[in-house]
Amino acid sequence: MKKTPISLLLVLWMLAMVPSAFGQFVSDYSEARKARILNNLKFLYPQLQEVGVQINVLESSPISGLDQGQLVVNNQQVQKFLVTKDDTRLYLLAADAVDVSKTQAELATAEQAREAEVAAAARQKQAALAELTAGYPVRGNPEASVLIVEFSDFQCPYCAQVFPTVEQVLAKHPNDVKFVYMHYPLPNHPWARPAAIASICASQQDQEAFWLMHDSFFKNQRTINTTNVLEKSKTFLSSSGIDMDVWSECAENPGSATYRDAAATVEQSMKAAEQFGLTGTPAFFVNGHYFSGAKPLETFDEAIEMSKQ
Repeated sequence: MKKTPISLLLVLWMLAMVPSAFGQFVSDYSEARKARILNNLKFLYPQLQEVGVQINVLESSPISGLDQGQLVVNNQQVQKFLVTKDDTRLYLLAADAVDVSKTQAELATAEQAREAEVAAAARQKQAALAELTAGYPVRGNPEASVLIVEFSDFQCPYCAQVFPTVEQVLAKHPNDVKFVYMHYPLPNHPWARPAAIASICASQQDQEAFWLMHDSFFKNQRTINTTNVLEKSKTFLSSSGIDMDVWSECAENPGSATYRDAAATVEQSMKAAEQFGLTGTPAFFVNGHYFSGAKPLETFDEAIEMSKQ
């Protein structure tokens, strides 16, 4: 039989129930009343006879003159409703009731409490991120009061899109911002993880070598693939002055201790991202306040000014 989705029921915002041959109904919560309501619905909408529909809850509501209940379709979909005591009107609900009784003064107090809660949560995240990023390469002012942490992926196109914006942020706020890049290579980006490991191997010798790779991966993202990512890395590092043999042992030899250390750093960063509830890139924390996606410069400016207060 053809099944009728719950969307059919949603059109019944105000349903006039058909009078019954049994006469006046008594307001109760019996199985007989549930059956009577369903029979009326099925009479008005014959399609409902082709699906499994039942009322699993029927009880008094907080609203004078109305009872409340739940329709269940095919043992899966639940639709809440209100019905008058005499069953002459049934109203299907799109959502649960909300309290809209607060005065302006009460709303202001509640807003202050909510802002304080958000600020406290941000401070906790900032402290956790400051501890997590200790020892990572830094751009900007290492002693700055505003910490910006980006969880990113060298292969992510949106991360490449926001890369110039991050450069603008650092140029505009050279003394106020400390910027740290954290690795979150996504599983659908196959060369992002080896690129992350290669950049960490560079940072073990020189932090500036890390930023050289960071910039080069984003600027040349479209020319990089899984087969050439390490050769491209060598090209990017050719002017860095680091020991390329040491870097190669770390970036290209999965059996080496330095490779395992670099890979563990990536895993630690990814685990931290997931603990913060992240599912995509880029993701930013500005003194613990979360921003998802490639935000414009103005968003960072506002967040930085807010964090400085």
